Amino acid sequence: MIAIGSDHGGFDLKVEIIKHLEEKGYEVKDFGTYDPKDVDYPEFGLAVAEAVKDGICEKGILICGTGLGVSITANKVPGIRAALCSDCYTARMSREHNDANILALGGRVVGKGLALAIVDTWLETEFIGGKHKRRIDKIRDVEKKYARGVED
Repeated sequence: MIAIGSDHGGFDLKVEIIKHLEEKGYEVKDFGTYDPKDVDYPEFGLAVAEAVKDGICEKGILICGTGLGVSITANKVPGIRAALCSDCYTARMSREHNDANILALGGRVVGKGLALAIVDTWLETEFIGGKHKRRIDKIRDVEKKYARGVED
């Protein structure tokens, strides 16, 4: 299952992404917002990040106006590696090398067509491990240094 969430700046793109994912057969859990009224992005960034961290959802997608606020919020949650992507190459590398478990997008930065291509690339790309696993382990060490309650 894929967790998805947005603020008002990402609402329209979120609706398009959900439709796209469901047409491709993905199960999607929408954490809001549910209309384009002004809201605060941290609550949606946190909800999606916690769903991924807790294993309720395998991966997550977050959208705000630029993608910055939701990615910063999500990356505060231990175990989350949210990658802000505005092209397919970065999306692919975020999965292959960084094992990103949340994709962040800017609803006011990327258009629908590019956003859907980024989502497809990100979801279809696997982590390649090897030396990159060692680097992910070092990220976890940073989390352990600065966060309490990080689980292995």
